[in-house]
Amino acid sequence: MAATADLERARPAVRPGNPCFSSGPCAKRPGWSLAALEGALLGRSHRASVPHARIAEVIERSKAVLGMPADWRLGVVPGSDTGAVEMVLWSVLGARGADVLVWESFSKEWASDVVSQLKLADARIREADYGRLPSLEPVAPDRDAVFVWNGTTSGVRLVNAEFIADDREGLAICDATSAAFAMRLPWDKLDVVTWSWQKVLGGEAGHGMLALSPRAVARLEAWDSGRPLPKVFRLTKGGKLIEGIFRGETINTPSMLCVEDAIDGLRWAESIGGLDALVARSEANLAAVADWVSTSGWAGFLAEDPATRSCTSICLRITVPWFATMDAAGQARAARRLAAILEEEGVALDVASYRDAPPGLRIWGGATVETADIKALLPWLDWAFAELAVELAHEEAGPAV
Repeated sequence: MAATADLERARPAVRPGNPCFSSGPCAKRPGWSLAALEGALLGRSHRASVPHARIAEVIERSKAVLGMPADWRLGVVPGSDTGAVEMVLWSVLGARGADVLVWESFSKEWASDVVSQLKLADARIREADYGRLPSLEPVAPDRDAVFVWNGTTSGVRLVNAEFIADDREGLAICDATSAAFAMRLPWDKLDVVTWSWQKVLGGEAGHGMLALSPRAVARLEAWDSGRPLPKVFRLTKGGKLIEGIFRGETINTPSMLCVEDAIDGLRWAESIGGLDALVARSEANLAAVADWVSTSGWAGFLAEDPATRSCTSICLRITVPWFATMDAAGQARAARRLAAILEEEGVALDVASYRDAPPGLRIWGGATVETADIKALLPWLDWAFAELAVELAHEEAGPAV
């Protein structure tokens, strides 16, 4: 009990102003309140002219902030980022062989779709364990490529897309859900890019964004997979792209409350300096964690190569020897308890590692998170880990006789 009392007296004096470090839905932008939604067109049809213009505004502001090429199409689609990825995979894959790069849980899901659901006859899977990137040998120009830009559950990101050929005939399909608005995407190397509102700009869940290059549009219009597709997956009609999707005529009914919130996030992004400022804020959060990790004594990055560390989904592992000696179940319990201690103190919510990832912590560092809050959190990580060590020591010692 004396040790516990000492730890209680040693609690850090400063708490994060916002304890929301979830990797999705993510923290709202600084200063956000319900007042930001007062202009929402509730009770209106999304097909009426004014609500439709609001949806189109999300599209145009997103393209502008991201610096998307003018000849790309961008649309709002159902099912968040997952829906956006799925509708593309089911619509375009099979015309050519496909290489799928896997290094965390969501990219593994896309590989499962390609192999087990779509049953492509010519699919190659390049897979790496959590913390690493798979082989980035160039993808043959005549093959499609499917990959995430940032591993949301592994904290490992791509540095560039040099493995994609400039003169490719295949399509480069990129799930950028935890990268868009926090990392610069090489549009010339990509053909399909997807993301969701709930990540870097802190929007609400359920809506996906689908961006198509002219080459992707050409594939959609020239190739028919012959697969039956549900309505929410259909991007073409009569062999032509359904252009209305990319002008704000959504496939199904969107939430106008969420639309208003998305516009608020985009306006905030513009007000602070656009993509440059968003990237800088996210990188500053990663830098703060990296400085702390270098002296923590018990924590390390899951990403083995510093160049590949994510600045949004910052994944940490526990490095002390006694943790390594625990079995897998014990490690998982200990890591969950560490996250629970932080939540009980009200200093960090929802920071447990993803259920399929190695045990540890996952701290969101996207652009809506203030670096001051990251810095305030870090001493609490040390405090919580010390508290965990005491609890485990008491458990090992057993009840007093």
